[in-house]
Amino acid sequence: MTRPSFLLAAGTSLALMASAATARDTLTVALQLEPPHLDPTSAAAGAIDQVLYANVFEGLTRFTSDGSVVPGLAQSWQISEDGLTYTFTLQDGVTFHDGTTMDAEDVKFSLDRARAEDSTNAQKALFADIASVDVVDPLTVTLTLAQPNGNLLFNLAWGDAVIVAPESIDTIKTAPIGTGAFTFTNWVQGDRIDLTRNPDYWGAAPALSGATFKFISDPTAAFAAMMAEDIDAFSGFPAPENLPQFEADPRFQVLVGSTEGETILSINNKQAPFDNPKVRAAVAHAIDRQAIIDGAMFGYGTPIGSHFAPHNPAYVDLTGTSAHDPDKARALLAEAGLPDGFATTLHLPPPSYARRGGEIIAAQLAEVGITAEIINVEWAQWLETVFRGKTFGLSIVSHTEPMDIGIYARPDYYFQYDNPAFQDLMAELTRTTDPQARTRMMQQAQEMIAADHVNGFLFQLAALSVARADLQGLWANSPTQATDLTAVSWAN
Repeated sequence: MTRPSFLLAAGTSLALMASAATARDTLTVALQLEPPHLDPTSAAAGAIDQVLYANVFEGLTRFTSDGSVVPGLAQSWQISEDGLTYTFTLQDGVTFHDGTTMDAEDVKFSLDRARAEDSTNAQKALFADIASVDVVDPLTVTLTLAQPNGNLLFNLAWGDAVIVAPESIDTIKTAPIGTGAFTFTNWVQGDRIDLTRNPDYWGAAPALSGATFKFISDPTAAFAAMMAEDIDAFSGFPAPENLPQFEADPRFQVLVGSTEGETILSINNKQAPFDNPKVRAAVAHAIDRQAIIDGAMFGYGTPIGSHFAPHNPAYVDLTGTSAHDPDKARALLAEAGLPDGFATTLHLPPPSYARRGGEIIAAQLAEVGITAEIINVEWAQWLETVFRGKTFGLSIVSHTEPMDIGIYARPDYYFQYDNPAFQDLMAELTRTTDPQARTRMMQQAQEMIAADHVNGFLFQLAALSVARADLQGLWANSPTQATDLTAVSWAN
């Protein structure tokens, strides 16, 4: 029996629709924070790496989802017996997104730029031990160190160490050009960033043909967008109280993992009265960590007593050093000559952990006589007033850089802790390669800053993401602040 032509056409249309439905190769992923600009080598904002790390920009080495350091643009390397010379062999056939070749000259330019005297790299200290970067041939580059550095391969995996094209520097903040699996296409500020699959990528081609990063700062709007399936995933979901609803809905999956994010009540150590260690100790004992985790994060988060991730094998539980004890906090304030307390400022950037946690902390501080004026700021303001300007009393921020206790050895860092003994310890740690000795020094470092109550150590931020059930390949853990899309695909 011959079918009417309109039925054949209808059947063909349905087949095409079904094929299109099963051949999804694009993704819309939401983030709470929009980058201030798009150069990961000249800003401290983790939101830049959240979009660009591994997707657009790559370094000589890179982090994987479990925190391991593996080859990136360097396919291999050799280390001299004295630990002072690293010879990297680069991947062959790598081009930047503008079509120019990536070679050893670009590596030298990028690392020399990062470590230059006038460098604006937020993690310039990562490169401090590099004495010279020398080009051997187009695919070979040698790094000579002033002293052995057991962290060098780790440091080179940071987003701050990615390789950039010299000719792109003038426009890198708005039109980034990297070597990654995706090219930058478009940035509608206040709304989204679009990426497109790089057809000339040197490595394994990603399954996605393109991706859009949407920026949704409001937790209520984030919930609504996800429930309506206007977005496919939300990395770093800002409303943990809604996660049970997603867990109960077969349309979605909830990813709960670990991060490198030590969430702290930052204290300006050079501003009176915080230059008095007794006052900092009083602040620490006024804080009830579990109340903050329960109230601001709905139970997601691990209490910490120092600036160190609990999942790290060298972690020491020092929460008892600053246990919640309001009476002790009041006594310490009296000993510091402040029996009636004092007033200060509490600068809160946009993330929920800061805004919600700040309300709770302000109430806890008030109980012991410390009046904290809450000042809500956007990230650009936070970077300008707190991070660069150091014009603050207290702030709340999650430090998502991996294994970054070394920032306490930088007296000019925004919380301005200046302890020569700690600086010497970090210098010795850098020179040391023996794993057991390194563990002992990392534990000593944790104990030192906990005893000095440098900051109020709150909790390790949990990695909370929501995605459609058939999306696969997203990182559950966050060994660095990134939304790596290179292995993401749809199950059907």
